[in-house]
Amino acid sequence: MLPTSLSPLLSAVLLSQAPSPEPAPVTEPPGVLSRLKVEGGVDVYYARNLNRPSDGGNFIAGAGTTAKRDNEVSINLASLGVSLAPAPVGFKVLLGFGTGIEVLHQAEPEGVAIGPDVWRHLQQATVSYATGPLTLEAGVYPSHIGLESFQSQLNWNYTRSWMGEMSPYYQSGLKGTWAFDDAWSAQLHLLNGWQTIGENNRGKALGTQVAYSGPRLSAAFNTFVGEEGDGGLRLFADVVATWKVTRAFSLAATADVGRQARSGQEAALWYAAGFNARVQLTEPVALAARVEAYRDRDGVISGTAQTLASGTLTLEMKPAEHLVLKLEARHDTSTAEVFTARATGVEGVPTFKDSETLIVLGAVAYF
Repeated sequence: MLPTSLSPLLSAVLLSQAPSPEPAPVTEPPGVLSRLKVEGGVDVYYARNLNRPSDGGNFIAGAGTTAKRDNEVSINLASLGVSLAPAPVGFKVLLGFGTGIEVLHQAEPEGVAIGPDVWRHLQQATVSYATGPLTLEAGVYPSHIGLESFQSQLNWNYTRSWMGEMSPYYQSGLKGTWAFDDAWSAQLHLLNGWQTIGENNRGKALGTQVAYSGPRLSAAFNTFVGEEGDGGLRLFADVVATWKVTRAFSLAATADVGRQARSGQEAALWYAAGFNARVQLTEPVALAARVEAYRDRDGVISGTAQTLASGTLTLEMKPAEHLVLKLEARHDTSTAEVFTARATGVEGVPTFKDSETLIVLGAVAYF
């Protein structure tokens, strides 16, 4: 045994000869180039309307963000954008051109530095900030409401449902998203209004979402509360659910209900429901079907008091990784005559029918 007086000295010598511990690695934020993404695509279609509408327009006024024009090859959406993933700051700008985006901004209010001509080519323009489970985003961004995207290749069908057409595709305001874990999240929105960038009244709106995303089931409950029209309060709720039954077979369901207060009148009501199914027949081929009913009791959303019903069948083919082809048959009916007919009336004014049948071929190339 060493003398006690030598033990501290020997210990110091031995420690000095021991290898130094490796310093902890420093985690650096990802570089700008690795976070930068360029995206875009071209969505082309040919639609044949069996009504042969005299004005060349499919669907009803204010709707038709896909396949709006009859009997012509046309561009539904040509888009180009750039984004920077937040770390912690990011942004996204996405521009669009075509018949779809022309319809999209038709309801923008006219005024000083606002209106359809100001925003007609804008799909999204946002700045974002992420810290931990919270992400903040401000600007013009896709709506939290509904099942369908404005990007045709992301949807099961080529044309969009009446619920998609008559609820917001985009919003302008501030969004906060909180991810509780890998499955649950919540959103809170402070908005200018119901699919509007420019303000049309002095009020603001609130939107909320509670969402679950699991390996087979995904669901979301969405709301909108705000002053619309002449200042009356609009209340709206939307439920969306998607269930992956098997690897090849999926189901989806949506339901909407809304109420609009009106000065000196009874409140307007609307409600709708839809059901979707999709089966992957082979690796590049899928078949999708959709049925829905949309009741606009007082005409505050569609412009006419009516009940719309629709059935759609879509054959999808993916001959290449970034190319989607969709062949679609769709039939719409209404309790009112709202679909443009072939015949014209006095001074060439279009006449209308209570039904419409479309055959559509769409092709989307994207990156």
